[in-house]
Amino acid sequence: MASQRGNGKGRSRNERGNGDGFWDRPMLINLLADVLLLGGGVLLAWAAIIAVQRLPILPLRELVVATPVDNVSRAQIEHAARSALTGNFFTVNLETARTTFERMPWVRSASLRRIWPDGVELRIEEHRAAARWTTQDGEARLVSTRGEVFAATSDQQLPQFVGPEGSAARVLERFQAFGETLSGAGHKPVAIHLSAREAWQVRLDDGVVLELGREQSKHPLAERLDRFTRHYAAASTATRDRLPGIGVVDMRYPNGFALRPRAAGHS
Repeated sequence: MASQRGNGKGRSRNERGNGDGFWDRPMLINLLADVLLLGGGVLLAWAAIIAVQRLPILPLRELVVATPVDNVSRAQIEHAARSALTGNFFTVNLETARTTFERMPWVRSASLRRIWPDGVELRIEEHRAAARWTTQDGEARLVSTRGEVFAATSDQQLPQFVGPEGSAARVLERFQAFGETLSGAGHKPVAIHLSAREAWQVRLDDGVVLELGREQSKHPLAERLDRFTRHYAAASTATRDRLPGIGVVDMRYPNGFALRPRAAGHS
């Protein structure tokens, strides 16, 4: 009997000692309260931000374009501003707006700053077109004076560049160098073609095509072009009776060049 009473008292003490419920743990209750308070504060802050954005407090009323633009129209700027400049003076996201303006054709870069109390100043750097660019897959774009390819259209009289993707800056550099050399002989390049095998071809303003070939250490392109400017006029005069219309001048020979007639139907 004594043993049985002793076991009963042991079970009673164990049952009373297992106070492992959530409500018996003050630390957990305090932690939960802190989490709830933090979450509630975040939600309240988010709601306040949304409310401030919707309130007619310091609304944006003016967009000032602080730089002259030649190719970007007012209508394009207004259209971009309607989607980019949302919120009020404090909440407008200038970084997002900058990205929107830089997606416009001809825009190389854009920057914005707030003008108290209700304006935003926009500065635009435009591309300056140097040539038309056609990759070997046929997609037409433009090349800037910095050698950057960008998507835009133009009615300017521009030279034509063709080359592999990523070669526009190199083609522009060659175009400028070729132009300086040819100008001494009264010629002007109007098109340059760089093949996938790195062979250069230049079309002049009189329709004559120069086949310059690939750059070689023993016979560089500059040397071949210099040979053309020094000897082409005399050679074309000497062959005028036999070759009245020169279409191609092949400069890929180490010590001379070959003349080919102009194709029928080309002036």
